[in-house]
Amino acid sequence: MTAGRQTPQPRRGRPGYDLESLLAVAVKLFNERGYDGTSMEDLSRKLGITKSAIYHHVPSKQELLRLAINRALDGLFAVADETKARHEPAVRRLEHLVRGSVRVLVDELPFVTLLLRVRGNTKVERDALARRKEFDRLVTELVAQAVRDGDLRQDIDPAVTGRLLFGTVNSLIEWYKPRGGVGAEQLADAVIATSFNGLLTHDGAGDRAAG
Repeated sequence: MTAGRQTPQPRRGRPGYDLESLLAVAVKLFNERGYDGTSMEDLSRKLGITKSAIYHHVPSKQELLRLAINRALDGLFAVADETKARHEPAVRRLEHLVRGSVRVLVDELPFVTLLLRVRGNTKVERDALARRKEFDRLVTELVAQAVRDGDLRQDIDPAVTGRLLFGTVNSLIEWYKPRGGVGAEQLADAVIATSFNGLLTHDGAGDRAAG
């Protein structure tokens, strides 16, 4: 799936529940029990509705997984599109991409958590992994340009740098709690400060401070 594809809008539901609430419960159970370990019967019991009522909204459990994963991916690719449109040095655009990705993680934490746990066991998961690889490629290209500009260290492979940066971002799902008093901007500041310090050249650090 490529950037720009929009997640389908929820259908109007029957009184008392809708696709959005169904999706929220499904993601919670998928994260707690695993996708394979969650059945439609589990969902119906958790929601207090029949399985036929769930099928009023979605044709299958796999469709719930697709909608959930694409919410996270669409958020990340929206930030990537913003990044491409910015007319500034690559190192600044890279910082924007990292900051925006942290915001997506904070805003859509259960969905990003689910995305990062997929392993390619279904077509939906394989499609998601393909989009993640596309995102990784965009990050690597941006890092490589910042290296060519002289703003990032040349002795580290751009792909490795990209993995290190987003490995830090992705690790937030393991400990970040939305009610912990740290907001998205503070969290992004911390990631930038700790991740970029060892990557910037002297000139790159100076340009970033000036900006």
